[in-house]
Amino acid sequence: MSKKKAKKGQSKPTGKSNAAKFKEFIRSKSFARLCGALLILFAIFLFIAILSFYAKGAHIENPGDNWMGVVGGWFALQLTAKSFGIGAFGLLLILFLLGIRLWGRKTRLATIVWVTLFWMVWVATLFGYIAGHWVNNNWDPDSTSSLESYAGNMGYSISGGLYNLISWFTFIILLFSATAVLIFVHKVRIHINKEKWQQRFAEWAKRREQLRAERAEKARLKAEQQAQLADLSDKSDSSDKSDSPKKDSFEDFLEQVNQPEEKPEPETVPEVVDLTETLNPQETPAQHEDDDIDFKINMTEGEGLSDQSDTSDESDISDEADNTEDDSDYSRHFGVNDLYDPHLDLGDFIMPSTDILEDWETANVKVTKEELIANKDRIVQTLRDYGIEITEITATPGPTVTLYKIKPAPGVRISKIKNLEDDIALSLAALGIRIIAPIPGESNIGIEVPNAKPQIVAMKTMLESDAFKNAKMELPIAFGKTISNDVLVADLAKMPHLLMAGATGTGKSVGLNAVLASLLYKKHPSELKLVLVDPKKVEFSLYSAIERHYLAKMPDEEEAVITDTKKVVRTLNSLCIEMDTRYDLLKQAGVRKITEYNDKFIHRRLNPEHGHRYLPYIVVIIDEFGDLIMTAGKEVELPIARIAQLARAVGIHLIIATQRPTTNIITGTIKANFPARAAFRVTSGIDSKTILDTGGAQQLIGRGDMLISLAGKDMIRLQCALIDTPEIEKLTHFIGDQRGYSESNIFMLPEYLDENDEPTKDFDPKQKDEFFNDAARLVVASQFGSTSLLQRKLQLGYNRAGRIIDQLEAAGIVGPYKGSKARDVLIKDEVELEEILRNL
Repeated sequence: MSKKKAKKGQSKPTGKSNAAKFKEFIRSKSFARLCGALLILFAIFLFIAILSFYAKGAHIENPGDNWMGVVGGWFALQLTAKSFGIGAFGLLLILFLLGIRLWGRKTRLATIVWVTLFWMVWVATLFGYIAGHWVNNNWDPDSTSSLESYAGNMGYSISGGLYNLISWFTFIILLFSATAVLIFVHKVRIHINKEKWQQRFAEWAKRREQLRAERAEKARLKAEQQAQLADLSDKSDSSDKSDSPKKDSFEDFLEQVNQPEEKPEPETVPEVVDLTETLNPQETPAQHEDDDIDFKINMTEGEGLSDQSDTSDESDISDEADNTEDDSDYSRHFGVNDLYDPHLDLGDFIMPSTDILEDWETANVKVTKEELIANKDRIVQTLRDYGIEITEITATPGPTVTLYKIKPAPGVRISKIKNLEDDIALSLAALGIRIIAPIPGESNIGIEVPNAKPQIVAMKTMLESDAFKNAKMELPIAFGKTISNDVLVADLAKMPHLLMAGATGTGKSVGLNAVLASLLYKKHPSELKLVLVDPKKVEFSLYSAIERHYLAKMPDEEEAVITDTKKVVRTLNSLCIEMDTRYDLLKQAGVRKITEYNDKFIHRRLNPEHGHRYLPYIVVIIDEFGDLIMTAGKEVELPIARIAQLARAVGIHLIIATQRPTTNIITGTIKANFPARAAFRVTSGIDSKTILDTGGAQQLIGRGDMLISLAGKDMIRLQCALIDTPEIEKLTHFIGDQRGYSESNIFMLPEYLDENDEPTKDFDPKQKDEFFNDAARLVVASQFGSTSLLQRKLQLGYNRAGRIIDQLEAAGIVGPYKGSKARDVLIKDEVELEEILRNL
């Protein structure tokens, strides 16, 4: 008897599986397309039937006289004379567009529906008034008059109700007033969407312009080749009549023609201007000594710098080789053969446009030649006062500072120039003088002098630059412009973590916003999740608008931006659990990093039934790290150190910012795992050495002037890009106003239970969830107890699935929480489970 019961218990998961398959088919894209095709065919059928009804005189007595037969005639009669009149064509339009929408095409269905319904009522009412009052002067909806069939019962009802209340003149005014209101509302909607259409048109025009330029370039190259061939044939004819030396010259010429011309791009070649002729001819004897000093101004039009080393290219080639090997085994796909699209859940998401950002007025401020010459003269005079001779000086103007490269005369010691830093600053009457002795990789010494009118580097300029738009990086960040006006773009995935420091008011918060803006402009919500920690409670408050798109949060937490220190500790430990879970998934998939894993998942080579999922990048940004260390200490430092050491391969990256770069805040453990550092102006050289391992940050001028040291790279001075609070507000509102993820699909971090947390173990039958029994059977049948399993199989949100797991634990069906691993299933027999469920 027990065996029979066991067999019956085993048959239940099969039935459940069939029901789940049926539900999955109903929710699938194929079923939606099938319904869409049926709706389109039905709309065409009704269109022909109604057209035949009116073409044959709209005979109500004989609806069977129709091109579509009795069924078509009956439908035509019910939709026209008995209901909407000629407005039934609008109903067919709605059915047709709904079918197209189900087929997968994007249409503005909501707008079309309410506009069409308005015109259906408008036309039916107008024909009802004409047919009932001005033609027949009676009320007979069943009349055989074709004119009356244009109104239908709806038109007669509305016009008949208005007949006793208003005159025909008032009726006409009312109709056209409603039309005017509709047009006005429609124009308002058009004005609201004008920015989106302008963006799309601008992109289309840009693509057209690029195609035209490519065609013109191809035509020019073709013409040059034809001209060279013609010239070559002429010379070959003349060479037949020449002697052997001329044949040798012709062979040389042929080699010249065949060699490609190396033409440097005009944007990358600096324009060197010799200003020795601009000096005053009536010079003093002391000034005449400057004639033997070669002074040049390097007016560069920077294109862009990208932090992509040669090793990355080799790794990309090896990745491609690995991928080609994997592609040969695509027969192991699970499910459909179509590639998985991570953007599908938010397929209508529109990436923000740079039009919402500001063009700052000082973005085009240039350094004058008079200022450059004056600074050059002061530098040369100061060096000569201390007996230091130089042979050449070159000025490279930047947005905030100008770099003067000087070549000292033979025999001059570098340390002698380095010690004159304060004297040069005194002679130039400027702050922020920094001497680089020597410049890495050159035989020159660099002197950085602030400009009289610093230039604002707009974030819009950074995002529209080719260096950012064409960056083939996983997490590109546009930091700002260097001294040579190059746009510095670096990949956070290769840093892999960033440490930022700077005194109050030097631009540290603006730098964090520039990082966030770069990521939001480049990555889709399905590819990126942000964890924002804001102890000051005001720095990241604007980003709460994008909670349903980009922010990751803890279960049962209302606010996605973390401001409480205790919640910070729980979140960091939860990220450690997420990191361990991801490493387990990578181990099961047989890959080493997140890009390889996601590539396998997109190609359907990883089974979601085994817990596999698409892994977005997680970027953790912590502001005021010093405050967290003071309040939580080791509780914060330990999980951060663990994430920094291990999380790179699984796509979790840290950005930490502090205004107190002291050794008790930035400890050796933190520094060892953060090879990329960025420093704004600090108060002392000790702070600069703490953050950068070298001095220099104390000599910056503030307001976004920064030094950055990427992993394995030289120190770079640049002006950080500016994005102001109104721009951030526009950006977050543009994203937040769009449709976000539903409650069941929002990205949740794993649950973390502290040692002090004591979840209730008593089971309360009154609070039992309605899906409790189904969840218990599912867990026992699969012998796998996890919240994610209940989410997928029962279509539940994370919070509800977590509560059901807690109830299963209280009922003794699953074991306690085990971190990143699934809970143990304590019930092995489904017969025993059914007995427990009956007794609860």
